[in-house]
Amino acid sequence: MYVLNGSKVFVTQGSVAGVYVVMAVTDPAKGRTGISAFIVDRETPGLRVGKKEDKLGLRASDTAEVVFEDCEVPAEALIGAEGEGYRQAMATLERGRVGIGAMAVGIGRAALDDSISYAEQRKAFGKTLSEMQAIQFMVADMAVELDAAWLMVLRAAWTAEAGRPFGREASMAKLFASEAASRATNKAVQIHGGYGLIKDYPVERYYRDVKLTEIGEGTSEIQRIIIAKSLLQE
Repeated sequence: MYVLNGSKVFVTQGSVAGVYVVMAVTDPAKGRTGISAFIVDRETPGLRVGKKEDKLGLRASDTAEVVFEDCEVPAEALIGAEGEGYRQAMATLERGRVGIGAMAVGIGRAALDDSISYAEQRKAFGKTLSEMQAIQFMVADMAVELDAAWLMVLRAAWTAEAGRPFGREASMAKLFASEAASRATNKAVQIHGGYGLIKDYPVERYYRDVKLTEIGEGTSEIQRIIIAKSLLQE
């Protein structure tokens, strides 16, 4: 039997989940090798949902605090063996970074598609925006960066599926894709002008939603640290 106490903020689908995977310290003296993972059912006494966050973007995705107060879980709830939680979490994060990279590319491409459609229809000074070189340059930059990001995501995914180490590739893909998509949504709002600031056009939402990709599964700064350490330790 294990007794869980503590809380975790920013839990994705935290208020609607039926089952949680919980990382808890089982041996404080061992540091990261003293962390273990558990499966905990929503109805377990001692588990409750705390504050639900009111977020900037991705508002359709629930994010909430989960609190544990003398929450008893049986020994069979342990995933693997004691002390394997940190390793399990890192393995999950690496694959999650590939997913975040793909998500960023998707948001960026939506922003690009909407920008092209808008530029081809909107007229100013006697011609469409798509005829203006300044807009053409923005669209070209968006397309080039997003295609490069997609190839990096595909490389990371392929490396993972091949059963090879892919931590650096995942971090590189996540870093580049998230920042490229952020630049793309920024340009999309700029191309839409005043309409980019109102909710009648989806680029306003893309601009808010994409920020999570630079934060979730490790911030851009963390990815740069991981990449640099990987290169310098070779």
